[in-house]
Amino acid sequence: MATVRDTTYDLLRALGLTTVFGNPGSTEEPFLQDFPDDFHYVHALHEASAVGMADGYAQVTGRPAHVNLHTAPGTGNAMGNIVTAWHNRTPLIVTAGQQTREMLLLEPRLTARRPTELPQPYVKWSHEPVRAQDVPAALMRAYASAVQPPAGPVFLSLPLDDWVQPADPPPQARTVATRFAPDPQRLRDFATTLANSRSPVVVLGAAVDRADAWGAAVALAERLAAPVWSAPAPERTAFPENHPHFQGVLPFAAGPLAERLRGHDTVLVVGAPVFRYYPHVPGDPLPDGARLLHVTDDPDEAARAPVGDSLLGDAGLTLAALTELVPPVDRRPPPPPPEPAPVEDTIPLSADALFAALARYWPEDGVLVQESPSNLSALRRRLRFTRPGSYFTMASGGLGYGLPAAVGIALAQRDTGRHRPVVAVIGDGSFHYSVQALWTAAQLRLPLAVVVPVNQQYAILKAFAELKNTPGVPGLDLPGLDLTAIARGYGCATTVADTPEQFGEALGTALRAEGPTVLPVPIRTDIPPIL
Repeated sequence: MATVRDTTYDLLRALGLTTVFGNPGSTEEPFLQDFPDDFHYVHALHEASAVGMADGYAQVTGRPAHVNLHTAPGTGNAMGNIVTAWHNRTPLIVTAGQQTREMLLLEPRLTARRPTELPQPYVKWSHEPVRAQDVPAALMRAYASAVQPPAGPVFLSLPLDDWVQPADPPPQARTVATRFAPDPQRLRDFATTLANSRSPVVVLGAAVDRADAWGAAVALAERLAAPVWSAPAPERTAFPENHPHFQGVLPFAAGPLAERLRGHDTVLVVGAPVFRYYPHVPGDPLPDGARLLHVTDDPDEAARAPVGDSLLGDAGLTLAALTELVPPVDRRPPPPPPEPAPVEDTIPLSADALFAALARYWPEDGVLVQESPSNLSALRRRLRFTRPGSYFTMASGGLGYGLPAAVGIALAQRDTGRHRPVVAVIGDGSFHYSVQALWTAAQLRLPLAVVVPVNQQYAILKAFAELKNTPGVPGLDLPGLDLTAIARGYGCATTVADTPEQFGEALGTALRAEGPTVLPVPIRTDIPPIL
């Protein structure tokens, strides 16, 4: 007779979930025993790294990923990156072991108390099956919930003694819709407003990239002769940044953002919140007289927008439909933004000089994973992304995502056969949040280049302190960290680069290597403005 474990593994196969990310614990061992040869276990040294790797992997493959965690402590360790997966709209199926049902009443060691409440509110569905026989069907429901828009993580708490129980007949492996089209009448209303607009502007978010809709975004922008901005703090890029209509990334504070949009009477936001802010800088969301049209696949995102009219629909389907409905306009295209000023290659390099060098030596078809908050503005000034699926970062703002996500993204490039080169830019503060992810990259022999701008400080926090006038904050300096020793200890190659030429040579070597390379680059300790 088939067991719950047998039936569950068969369902995982049917759903294409044969890669499992995790860090094994005692309550997961009954699930992991005699691990099947046709499955791949991606071993992380910490649960947060396991979730970050799975997130990056899922975003590149376009399919959900399975993360297997260890009861309450492991789920607790993973929570920071579960929060990020929620904001990234990444479909993850998170399973966690639970103590045996026979002892749950006593709450023995490693019991997860209120297990379904622990990961909330950052999962779409959280469940512990009432019967062992319900585990496979719960997994099917979890899959269906994770992939439907808005996509996101789901959570199952699974008692360890369930796996050996006799199974019910297996559930049917079902397919579910992952995109939906906008309401036709409301779509026509939006198109009419755009057609009658004197000076429209388009603001695009990560959902455009997730929908593989760069072409549709370009077509609509050109039809409207409208400038295009990236939404504030984007986790993915949504428009070719060498296109003459592209203006840059909007600031993530109300007053400065509205100022950038001044002069436009219609603001079309597609696939992003309205708006994602970080520091509080007083101001209205829009300039006077402007009307906002919001396209999103998330009813909650539409509801919390402080201004504007919403249209629910897939970003790509909606952009394509609007392009068909809006007539061409007789209007000059917007002027491109000015080029950034030339850099000086002083020693140590400025952040701008480092990223100008990165742009100079950027590999064709490269993919960037970014987690260097204080240097983000300089990076976005110097390096422009011209292909879909080329930029990933944390929508949550929480550190510890970028390095493991880069490992998952590099693994996905290998597993999908795309083999796009992957470069991670990780600040020397961020580097230590999930540094153990380097070991997984080394064990898997992934050709990952990790560029570390070294300024020996939490510069983003110093910038925030200056903005908010909070002097004397402790713990903002990071002396005494030997990144090369740490990288070698995890099995990585490493080279310190001081000049653009050294950096270019080291980056090229790293991208040709059969394993990960850490490239520390000392940079100046100037505190960049947060806005």
